[in-house]
Amino acid sequence: MSFSTHNWRDSLSFFESDLFKKVQLAQLFPDSKTFADAIGKTDLYSVLIAYENACKEAEKQADTVDLKAFVAMYFDMPEMISATPEGEFDSVADYIEKMWKVLTRTPDTQQRDSLIALTRPYIVPGGRFREIYYWDSYFTALGLIDAGHTDMAINMLVNFVDILNEVGCIPNGNRAYYHSRSQPPILALFFTLLKDELNEQQKEYVIDGLKKEYQFWMRKTDDGETLANSDANITGNDKSKVQLRTVTMPCGAILNRFFDTEPTPRPESYREDIETAERIGADKTQFYQHVRAACESGWDFSSRWLANANALETIRTTEIIPVDLNALLVTLEQTLADATSGAEAMRYEAAAKVRIEAINTYLFSKEKSGYFDYHYPSQKQTPVVSAAMCVPLFVGIANQEQANQVCSTVINKLLKKGGVVTTSNSTPQQWDSPNGWAPLQLFAVEGLRKYGFAQHSETIMQRFCKTIEGHFASSGVLLEKYNVCEPEIKAGGGEYDVQLGFGWTNGVYTRFQTYLNR
Repeated sequence: MSFSTHNWRDSLSFFESDLFKKVQLAQLFPDSKTFADAIGKTDLYSVLIAYENACKEAEKQADTVDLKAFVAMYFDMPEMISATPEGEFDSVADYIEKMWKVLTRTPDTQQRDSLIALTRPYIVPGGRFREIYYWDSYFTALGLIDAGHTDMAINMLVNFVDILNEVGCIPNGNRAYYHSRSQPPILALFFTLLKDELNEQQKEYVIDGLKKEYQFWMRKTDDGETLANSDANITGNDKSKVQLRTVTMPCGAILNRFFDTEPTPRPESYREDIETAERIGADKTQFYQHVRAACESGWDFSSRWLANANALETIRTTEIIPVDLNALLVTLEQTLADATSGAEAMRYEAAAKVRIEAINTYLFSKEKSGYFDYHYPSQKQTPVVSAAMCVPLFVGIANQEQANQVCSTVINKLLKKGGVVTTSNSTPQQWDSPNGWAPLQLFAVEGLRKYGFAQHSETIMQRFCKTIEGHFASSGVLLEKYNVCEPEIKAGGGEYDVQLGFGWTNGVYTRFQTYLNR
């Protein structure tokens, strides 16, 4: 298998250009992602040359370039993905089945935008999200498989290994501006989900990809001087000790954090990041890396990452050892142990055992009854009660007593009228109360089922499905997220309006219906 290389890297210089920055700061579009996804009417290099020439001509006239007119002349703006499929649909299940076609994208060889081209068809989430997203796709795949579209799920899995080989990680999404960050590592889960449907060549290809993904999460940088926010990992003046996504704990074990090597505003949120950074009165490069790391977490944004739950400018993501990330990396290590043999398998198996012990040492609290993120500079757990504590149950690394405590906390503090709330903190951020998200419902349901809490699991499924069905009855669409505290109210919070469509909601609802109708 091979990846058709296109010049997606050329768009990286476009994001650094004077044209891009001026357009974003001029706020020509309400959503900064719009221009980051703009499609050039010719290649982006030629567009930048044209802008340079336009600036020279304007300077002769003691004038400036009309940005709005220039953008209209040289770019086509991307459209929002429709949330309503063609034809009639009379149920949520019928709507979802028809939406698969709406959300399908086919390979595109043109390179006049920020897309990183893929060789196989794939499913996008919907709305402003016009590209494939990494961890979204696992939950989407559940619904695809249950609906008999296993071939599409396999396409997406192979696409991820393709892009891993091309970029060096599985990026947040297949956009050039995501190249420096990934998302929660679900490749091992995806492989396990489809293993019996893959041919031998595909299995070998994906296993090789699993090894490369593990290397991505565990590697250290060879240039510590460029990393503004890694000082906590430096021993004395030894810059070789600087680590990217790994942290050496006091006992010597290695756990992981989210990170992004780029200390700059996100191209897709350029103006917003600069405006927020202006309020912090501190090192802006650290702020940008914390923000980008939160995007890698998938929880952008949440009080999990904030020193002050109500102030985004206090974000400190790279200082946090997250429960969910490390639980998912146990699964990656265990999957590699099963997929390899001899000394190699023993290394992965040993790494998984060390990680599990470290998770139980630093991230579990008997006093607080659950798993909690760990702030390693202060060597203390954070106080945020979040649905991330379900992931150790989902991957099966908790003992029964730990599972009992997590179950109690989830039911007493996180389960609401419409499903499981993201955290117990009510804030302006979208990954906090009152919002509930499909992937977290899935983690909670599967985790509780695994440890014998079938009734609680069924309650979560019924409540979340009822929430989805209630909104569908009034709006005719499915949403990216839901207000699970007051299900009749539309969800809000975050940097953008709630999106419609929607990939992972479609997948998780379909999987829950499969369980409930057995």
